[in-house]
Amino acid sequence: MGEQGRRNGTRGCIIPIGGAEDKVRDSAILRRFVRICGGRRARIAVIPTASQDPETGARYEETFKELGSREVRTLPFAERRDCERKDWLEVLERADGVFLTGGNQLRLSTTLGGTKAARLLRRRNRKGLHIAGTSAGAAILSEHMIAFGAEGPTPHADMVTLAPGLGLTARIIIDQHFRQRDRLGRLLTAVSYNPTAVGLGLDEDTAAFLGPDDVLEVAGSGAITIVDPTEVEYSSMDSSQQHDPVSILGVRLHILVEGCTYDLRAHRASAPAPREER
Repeated sequence: MGEQGRRNGTRGCIIPIGGAEDKVRDSAILRRFVRICGGRRARIAVIPTASQDPETGARYEETFKELGSREVRTLPFAERRDCERKDWLEVLERADGVFLTGGNQLRLSTTLGGTKAARLLRRRNRKGLHIAGTSAGAAILSEHMIAFGAEGPTPHADMVTLAPGLGLTARIIIDQHFRQRDRLGRLLTAVSYNPTAVGLGLDEDTAAFLGPDDVLEVAGSGAITIVDPTEVEYSSMDSSQQHDPVSILGVRLHILVEGCTYDLRAHRASAPAPREER
């Protein structure tokens, strides 16, 4: 998929992961990421900017090498001026895949936003570079990013704060650690602000492999909650006061597990194909 995408000039995959992905057993999500990046030919760049743990980049570097990647480089952008370094930008130019680690998504957006590195990631993704992110690294992939918010199942007027993301796609808005941290309410709130983007609520150890055709496939041990606002008939968001619960009528909800797909253009969910047909 990677080599063909670059030859044809098609967009690379966008792969948000819900956090806490398996790294020690079968590493299915990370192994699939390496495979689509070229397997043993893959050059992967790790961006650990979201994390405050100085060992985060090294741990992912070791994991991707164990999974067979040809070359793995960590790019620890810590300050905005780091995002202009020619040697690190050259690594991004050569990479087949980029992986953004977890941590704090605002640390990512305030460091990368508006820099040469961010513009390069967008340009290269349009030409075939695969970009994955876990937890905070997943949140920043879309045009609109959930910066922070409250937990709970019911949407409230002031439940979530949005910020600009990396802008790889405007079709989705992403939330992570979804079931584990009870985040349905804040994703519904985010979607109700402007019912255009489809909400993706990713459980831990669960990923959406979103191809250039805007069809995503679920991988991992959990589920993805799809919040589809395209048939919303009414929302009380415009008349709600601070802390008020919000009414939303007509929102569609899908729960997708491994092998399920969702077409973001047709707004159609599909069950996994029978095992013998896969």
